[in-house]
Amino acid sequence: MVASRRAAMRRASPTFLSGIRAALTVLSMALSGVLAAMAVASIHMARRVVTPAARVPDTTILDLDTAAQTITLARTPDTQLPGRYGLFTTGSATYVKLGSVLAEEETQVTRKLLTHIAADAHLQPRAAFSGWYFDSPDQLHLPYTPELIGTSVGPCPAWLFPAGDGDVWVIQIHGRGTTRAEGLRAVPLFAAAGISCLLVSYRNDSEAPRSRSGTYALGATEWRDVDAAIGFARRRGANRIVLMGWSMGGAIALQVSLNSAHREHIIGLILESPVVDWRLVLEYQSAALNVPTAVSNLAIGALSTPWASPITRSGGAIPFDKLDILSRASELQHPILILHSDDDGFVPSDASHDLAILRPDLVDLVVFDVARHTKLWNYDQERWTSSINEWLSRHAK
Repeated sequence: MVASRRAAMRRASPTFLSGIRAALTVLSMALSGVLAAMAVASIHMARRVVTPAARVPDTTILDLDTAAQTITLARTPDTQLPGRYGLFTTGSATYVKLGSVLAEEETQVTRKLLTHIAADAHLQPRAAFSGWYFDSPDQLHLPYTPELIGTSVGPCPAWLFPAGDGDVWVIQIHGRGTTRAEGLRAVPLFAAAGISCLLVSYRNDSEAPRSRSGTYALGATEWRDVDAAIGFARRRGANRIVLMGWSMGGAIALQVSLNSAHREHIIGLILESPVVDWRLVLEYQSAALNVPTAVSNLAIGALSTPWASPITRSGGAIPFDKLDILSRASELQHPILILHSDDDGFVPSDASHDLAILRPDLVDLVVFDVARHTKLWNYDQERWTSSINEWLSRHAK
């Protein structure tokens, strides 16, 4: 058999053999090209994950009726939501408050303006829909003071809203790509309960100092700035601390609860649309953007590998295992209230459900639907407020 094969090869024409070699060369080049493209795409994705970026417009202003004080926006899963919201704009105003939906069509929605827009105003078409609602502490009409919290990267700005006797404080931690203004809508609830509220910034969030790398560590280093805020609160008389984290702020709050030297003063966590496991979130977002699984896996692998950090510009390996709270559920010690929508659209609620199953002794999960990411207050303020108040009555009174 072997001899016959050799004979056949000897009889093969030079043209045939040249064709085989050419085909193999083309296949090799194609495979190399595919692998190179996947590598480039994964590095691009990895950099996007850790690099702070400006707010990206996600809707278009189609019409502004200053006489009726209404605004018409391109319809998206967010712009069609019931409730009160905000809109980042450019032109005559940088931020406007939006009320209820007045009219809907297949491609657009018209909403009531809650910020007065003058007749001669002009807004650029591109805009970003927001759940903030309040964008300045002055809009709450509550006493507050601007503060600076000393951290290892420098002084981090904060707002302090004092209330009650100062024994219980809530420290609010905003999410990725936002600022401390994200938590302003929660302040009146805590003020009414006699709880002081500290809204903090953390490294690389555009308000606090920049770290050496200038990139996010997804909670792995940011928690230290929040831990410094607990020290600040303790020096001001706080004895009991509640951590409230929004989105990535939830991931940061969980890291504080596991690592803080002040753990004995933490009495609980309130997590709104939280990141509980980054791998699940990145896989979900990749699928939503039609990014191949192989590319997202390569990106996560690159971010978690020390030698790849100069390429990903992450400043160091991201410890995804330490950030995976599902695998560390047994280490949790503090009561946790999770508020999450099954229709979140950005951070899937699966991990929140799983954590509630793993630690029913500590975790209370309040599930919403329809509401989108970090917009639960906006969609159903009454249920959101009553859920937190009920939890506070059991853990912070």
